Amino acid sequence: MLKLLAATLVALIIGMAAGPRFIRWLSRRGIGQNIRELTPESHIAKQGTPTMGGLLILVAALIPYLIFGTRTVSALVVVILAFGSGAIGFADDLTSQWRQRSLGLSARVKLLLQVPLVAVAVFLALRYGGVDAKLSVPFVRDGLDIGWLYYPFAFLLIAGFSNAVNLTDGLDGLAAGTGAVTLFAYAGIAFLRGETDLATLAACMTGASVGFLWYNSHPAAVFMGDTGSLALGAGLAGMAIVTNMEILLLLVGGVFVVEALSVIIQVFSFRVFHRRVFLMAPIHHHFELKGWSETKIIVRFWIIAAILAAAGFALYYLSNTRLPTG
Repeated sequence: MLKLLAATLVALIIGMAAGPRFIRWLSRRGIGQNIRELTPESHIAKQGTPTMGGLLILVAALIPYLIFGTRTVSALVVVILAFGSGAIGFADDLTSQWRQRSLGLSARVKLLLQVPLVAVAVFLALRYGGVDAKLSVPFVRDGLDIGWLYYPFAFLLIAGFSNAVNLTDGLDGLAAGTGAVTLFAYAGIAFLRGETDLATLAACMTGASVGFLWYNSHPAAVFMGDTGSLALGAGLAGMAIVTNMEILLLLVGGVFVVEALSVIIQVFSFRVFHRRVFLMAPIHHHFELKGWSETKIIVRFWIIAAILAAAGFALYYLSNTRLPTG
């Protein structure tokens, strides 16, 4: 337990200490956010805010993990997914900077780049990480064995959560704060499972996210960009995979799920019925247009994320201490 606290604290301190110099470095090179056209008008003022802050999260998480971690296969799988997806996001951010527009790599290209990444990570998890191709359901002893279909399922989970976190990253601190809460829950789950190294990695990522949040809170001095959002999303999905708690991620990371669903619902409704369900999607923009302040939306979403994470952690604990016998 002390090691987890130390890892979290070191990651937090690195993120906070390196933040000012890193932000100045981004500013000197003119690496600023290009605001999408389909966003509330209030976001125009954020144009040019330094971006690619996800690099700070990744470095702040990696250093303490190298100090306190023991390099198990399970943790390696998460590292591959988080840093590999972060590299894809970095390429996307660089492309966006080069084009001087909000769109970088196309969605198809990013998905194609994630295919070999997911294939390698899932192979290691199944072959050497003690993961099986069964989907665990709370309070059910025998999971659903899906065999080779686990590969496409894992890809959908990883790609889906990468994009869900990316969609959530539309308000200052929303994705970073929600991600920190969700990662903290998986750190607890890994600890209960006796996977101390995996818990250490989750703790490092939690501390790094909070350290980044110090500068990303409203009004943000830096954005995480796709570098950070894709890394956090893939890292969360990786945690769910190596703990065999894939289904539980839908609850623990419920805020990200709702954000993604709001976009799917909006697009489907408009294309089929030519009507919008929300004033604007993702759903946090809907509340902005309803007149909620950005701070109110962020704090309320954090509270919801904490409730869902606590519920998921409790559900895991209860289902693994009260499983039916026989």
